[in-house]
Amino acid sequence: MNYHFRKAELSEIGPIWEILQQAIQRRKEDGSKQWQDGYPNPEVVQKDIEKGEGFVLVEGETIIGYSAVLINDEPAYATIEGNWLTNGDFVVLHRVAISEKYLGKGLSKMILKYIEDFALSNNTRSAKCPCKHINFPRSAKCSSNK
Repeated sequence: MNYHFRKAELSEIGPIWEILQQAIQRRKEDGSKQWQDGYPNPEVVQKDIEKGEGFVLVEGETIIGYSAVLINDEPAYATIEGNWLTNGDFVVLHRVAISEKYLGKGLSKMILKYIEDFALSNNTRSAKCPCKHINFPRSAKCSSNK
């Protein structure tokens, strides 16, 4: 397979939004309350792309996944209970979604590997992602270091 992870372009909001809508519906069907209140939306994706933080996973020319990747930009992380494992620069990933047609192929894991490579290429050795009970269906568990 010919997969590639790259910055998204404004002209790609349509297919990105389609993938996010599929993910929103999957979360709803799984019992998750995340993404059930109008967020994310096309305006959020547009802002991601305008800031250079929106990324797509493509197979050939077909967009099959999306994620926002931010560097040192997560106000919610300014104060936490407990301690981080590292205190230096970090990347944050948000809005990770894969097209319905490509589920079950390990592509989310591939996106995480691309994000790891992106972090390392920016001399960053820490990645953080939101981990709250509302992010997961009832059957999933989330742990954190406290």
